Amino acid sequence: MYHILPYTKEKALQLGVIVKPSTRKNKKVDVFSKSNEYIASIGALGYNDYPTFLKIYGKEFADKKRILYKKRHQKDRIIKFSNGWYADNLLW
Repeated sequence: MYHILPYTKEKALQLGVIVKPSTRKNKKVDVFSKSNEYIASIGALGYNDYPTFLKIYGKEFADKKRILYKKRHQKDRIIKFSNGWYADNLLW
C-alpha cells in the first residue's frame, strides 16, 4: 500500500479533491470529490513520483525526474480532469 505524502495532500486540497490510498491492486491513489464521489485511480505502484524522489534523493534529482515525467506524459497530462491530469497535478 502506498503512503500518501504531505505534498500530495496539499495539492489535493488546492484542487478541491480528497485522496486516499488506492483500493486498486496496481495503483497508488484514489481521487474523490468533496462529496466522496470516486473520480480516478492514479499512479502506478512500482514507480516513484515527485514527493517520493524528493524525500529519498533530494530536490535537484526530483526536479530532473519531474521534467522527464512531464515530457513523457505530455499528451495525457494536459487533458483537464483526466487520470493523467490528476496524476500530473497530485503526484508531480
